[in-house]
Amino acid sequence: MIRVEGWDSHAWIDGPWIHRSPRRPEVRPRLLAETTLLPWLAPQLPLPVPTPELTEDGVRHLLLPGEPLSAGDVETGRQLGVFLKALHAVDTAEAVAQGALEGETAAALKAAELEEFRTRIVPLLPADVRAAAGALLDRVAQVRTNLIHCDFGPDHILMTDGQVTGIIDWTDAVIGDPALDLCWTLNGAPEAVAAGVREVYRPTRVLIERSRDWARLSPWYGVHRGLLLDVPGDVETGLPQIIAAL
Repeated sequence: MIRVEGWDSHAWIDGPWIHRSPRRPEVRPRLLAETTLLPWLAPQLPLPVPTPELTEDGVRHLLLPGEPLSAGDVETGRQLGVFLKALHAVDTAEAVAQGALEGETAAALKAAELEEFRTRIVPLLPADVRAAAGALLDRVAQVRTNLIHCDFGPDHILMTDGQVTGIIDWTDAVIGDPALDLCWTLNGAPEAVAAGVREVYRPTRVLIERSRDWARLSPWYGVHRGLLLDVPGDVETGLPQIIAAL
């Protein structure tokens, strides 16, 4: 048996199965929601996703083949662009009925998180960038229009022999801003991958700019975690990254 610890879940591999149990009580309903959302969603998507089932400890699903994305080309980007376009086109009301976190609740949770950023992190920044920091927090709080993965990055994109073979870790799936799913693919991925995404997804200028805002917000999470867990090194490393991204 192989154990893998995540931020939200304990995970272990037992034969062909990966088991996951929540690390905190608030994670449990989101983890269990995958057992209804993903079986409904899977037939609508062009790439494989897990289809979990309930267990005594949480959920389990068959392992998808592949390793986390570490490189890619234009074709990789095309596959991801087609996938995101299909995901963002699903019926949002039905997605909520099947377990996705609905927009109003998601907005309240995000507002609380951003308020934490505003009260705990902004005062640590130099006075001359605090207005820009506050404006960034205001901008990312606004849009709730599509079903999104909400943590779409290389750790959750599986590949085998240059082909995308699965998209995993759907605990955060929510009615939210599609630009968040484009954050890494357009701003952090290799340029060839980003080019492939742009080619098939065809994001608008406004969507591209919002994806950049989400990329600018990325180092805030490491600083916030450092403050919560009392890890001064993460705070010291992250603050210059926040300033540089503004």
